Amino acid sequence: MPTTKDIKPEQVRRFEEVFRADPRNKLALNAVTVNPLDKVARNRESVIASDNTFSHTITELPITNQKKSGRCWMFAGLNLFRLEAAKNLALKEFELSQSYLMFWDKLEKANYFLESIIDTADEEVGSRLFMHLLASPIPDAGQWDMFVNLVRKYGVVPKQVMPETESSSATWPMNAVLSAKLRECAAELRRMHDNGSSLKDIRARKGQMLEVIYRILAIHMGEPPSEFNWQWRDKDNKFHRDGVITSHEFHKKYIKLDMDSMACLINCPTKDKPFNKMYTIQYLGNVVGGDIIRYLNVDIDVFKKAAVDMLKDSKPVWFGCDVSKMMDRDAGILNSELYDYELLYNTEFKADKAERVDYGHSVMTHAMVLTGVDLADDDKPLKWRVENSWGDKVGDKGYFVMSDAWFEGYTYEIAVEKKYLPKELLHVLDTEPVRLPPWDPMGALAHCSFCPTGKRSQADCVR
Repeated sequence: MPTTKDIKPEQVRRFEEVFRADPRNKLALNAVTVNPLDKVARNRESVIASDNTFSHTITELPITNQKKSGRCWMFAGLNLFRLEAAKNLALKEFELSQSYLMFWDKLEKANYFLESIIDTADEEVGSRLFMHLLASPIPDAGQWDMFVNLVRKYGVVPKQVMPETESSSATWPMNAVLSAKLRECAAELRRMHDNGSSLKDIRARKGQMLEVIYRILAIHMGEPPSEFNWQWRDKDNKFHRDGVITSHEFHKKYIKLDMDSMACLINCPTKDKPFNKMYTIQYLGNVVGGDIIRYLNVDIDVFKKAAVDMLKDSKPVWFGCDVSKMMDRDAGILNSELYDYELLYNTEFKADKAERVDYGHSVMTHAMVLTGVDLADDDKPLKWRVENSWGDKVGDKGYFVMSDAWFEGYTYEIAVEKKYLPKELLHVLDTEPVRLPPWDPMGALAHCSFCPTGKRSQADCVR
């Protein structure tokens, strides 16, 4: 084989000869040119093995639907909370308002973006940091700690108190308007800085800008309530009335989950992130003055055991993953052997988890909730039950089944109670985190988006 810089005609002829010499290539060509790739490469054994029976499951509610938005992290967090609320309210069906938290998330993200612009006022236009900040001023996406910040500051409300709107369910048009305005604001704040305005005057102008952002959000989503009248009928049709309460009172009374007891773990086996250390990501967040992103990177055994132990105690687990890999959306299957590309193409795909992250092949794209696990007799997980937020027309009425190998290879983040961590790691949670750059792969879940046309859902665009 010639070892030349460019491709020579004799190389092409060699490629042709090798391709035509193997009849399997012709069979594959005939199949793939007239059929969808995922149908041709599907491993039937993996499909059959992905049954929806589990040794440990928790109470489940009807599935939610984020529609044409990137609010998976928020839906996952609220889906976790609503299980507790439904139990305390004695309800079979219940949702918390995703639109309510989204309103405050957008306003807080606008402020976070403008504060980042002020903080980097001396950064050159065109620098990697500055262009990173401008790339997506107000995304739908987020992380666990960002969800916690919102709940602490604004509480939660039932969905009927602030229901979905056209713009909360299909966010692209609203986001486009907000992004255009925020980039204009960024340019103005930098001009003020260059012209010698004081920080006090710059922040005063920022306040006026946020007033406009609030107006745009209210036009698209309505104004969030400061208080509301709460009454309901339980699963036995018994009427209850709690009267006028606030979002914080509702959270405290009916959810009762201690967010301070939670820790966020990641499993990222790349060389730049040694295990058993804390990490954060610069310029990643939503609430100025809130908690920063904090990850404890642990090996896969610790990572997995914490999730299993939570589920064995009937506690759901929020998690972030790369849902775009080895997924059958309609069947609701996540299985690392679902598609036999090696057989189809007659070549190995050998990259491990670390290499996939390092070389940009895999990042977190979606957040969901673990609601069950199937444990073998030796207590090792075989597969996992997953509550998604893509509606009930996919999977098992919206629920997915995930193989344990897929969990190991494509799950990156979980939120668990601290008591499920090894005791020797508890002190690490209080250590100063290593600061990672804004574009680090572990921050991808807060940047991921969906089809910019607004015509497709996140579920379609991650296929």
